Amino acid sequence: MVASPLTAMNGERAVVFFFVFRVLSSLPLSLLPHALSLSLLSVFSLFVEIRADGCLSLFKTRPGASSGIMLGAVTLPTMMLSKLIQLSRAFSLQQIEIGELEHMTMQFWAASACCCGVLIFLSILMWRASYNKNPHFSCSVWDAKFSLSCVILFSVVCCISLATISHTGFNTALKLLWLLCHGFAAVKLIQHLLNTFPCCASIGEALLLTSGLVLYFGDMLACTISKVCRLLVSPELVSIRYGIKRSEIGIIIQGVLLGLLIFSAVFKFVIHLWEYFWRADNSESRQNKEIRRSLIFFASLGFNMIVVAPSWMMIVLDFDVHPILWIFQFVLSEPLKRLSLCIYWLGLIYASVLRFYNISKNSKIERILLRKYYHLLAVSMFLPALIYQPKFLDLAFGAALAVFLVLEIIRVWRIWPLGQLVHQFMSAFTDHRDSDILIVSHFSLLLGCALPIWMSSGFNDRPLIPFAGILSLGIGDTMASMVGHKYGVLRWSKTGKNH
Repeated sequence: MVASPLTAMNGERAVVFFFVFRVLSSLPLSLLPHALSLSLLSVFSLFVEIRADGCLSLFKTRPGASSGIMLGAVTLPTMMLSKLIQLSRAFSLQQIEIGELEHMTMQFWAASACCCGVLIFLSILMWRASYNKNPHFSCSVWDAKFSLSCVILFSVVCCISLATISHTGFNTALKLLWLLCHGFAAVKLIQHLLNTFPCCASIGEALLLTSGLVLYFGDMLACTISKVCRLLVSPELVSIRYGIKRSEIGIIIQGVLLGLLIFSAVFKFVIHLWEYFWRADNSESRQNKEIRRSLIFFASLGFNMIVVAPSWMMIVLDFDVHPILWIFQFVLSEPLKRLSLCIYWLGLIYASVLRFYNISKNSKIERILLRKYYHLLAVSMFLPALIYQPKFLDLAFGAALAVFLVLEIIRVWRIWPLGQLVHQFMSAFTDHRDSDILIVSHFSLLLGCALPIWMSSGFNDRPLIPFAGILSLGIGDTMASMVGHKYGVLRWSKTGKNH
């Protein structure tokens, strides 16, 4: 049964459509193919979401959450297109080089390819479920033709756009292959995330996370390949150049995240080997096994953060000193301002966490309202730093993200002696949106504040963009939650729990 436009539209979808329309209305004519591709992606994602509503048994998603497929599919491409509009204005004013504009164009198409690949994957899953006579799914021939038409039109527009920025047919084919790799990687990653961490996220949330990770690490891979080619062959003979001029802070953040990714895989592999060779040894006490496992964990973590990650950083960017020493030099270049800011942050975090932890254990205040105090805390922490020390705040966001990732790994794997303590502490601030497997609320708050600042680096003719995350999450989201919780009567979506 095909839903009518009025019955299919809810508050979430209406806001997404308005968001996309507002960006498309600002496009110059030179970005018309990008506008068409984003429109096709929006319509295709809405179609997939409507088909998936009420029958999300394909994966074990977060209970009580709407699928959010459309929001997850269009958010990142729309953000990339917004940045592309900004850079187009800069290029017309001759304030940036053509390479930076082409780089952002590839980022837009890579993000779109990730989302389109996942939408195709979801469509195939629903078609197969309908073919196998699953009563929850009903896909007609018209559904398949509509989906195929969207995919073909999207592919044609993508090819035309890439051909305009490529010098040869081989260059165009290479870029199309790169986009196909992004789409394939996104499909494999979202399968892994939803199967490994069931009931932790909706499909839309997993799609947004997947496309972001693939885009981020794909950019790192392309940058690394470009740099290695220039190192192995004479720079005069190699014309390959990828992306834009990288800052030291951006490379350090990417390197730390890369190190943590490699560390997680290596540690898991080492533990499996250790359990395989020593599983017959039952004489060793459980505590000794936990201590040995903990030693392996911290030794692997230290090696990756001190040796592996800095090695990559020094390959892709010419650091004069070891990146860790560079961080100390950067902080101490303005010691009074930056160390004072660190002391201010630590004092505020200690006082707030201690106070809110005691309240969460003894008070009957609902968790969702209690956690909004942390949003106000984010405003008081980040706003002064953004005004007076924006570069230092960039580095601090990266450090905080790394700490959060390490603590979550320790909590999930119950690494002795901190695993259980971290789990008990974090559980005091969870609500129905978190699960026992993963606690992601603090990541959402941190990334929501950090991403507008990181994405506004380089050319930026909109001075309020860096403040968008801090103000919208710290003030807007907090007030919306409190007012909606107390006075709200209308549901944001049919399946959601928010007012």
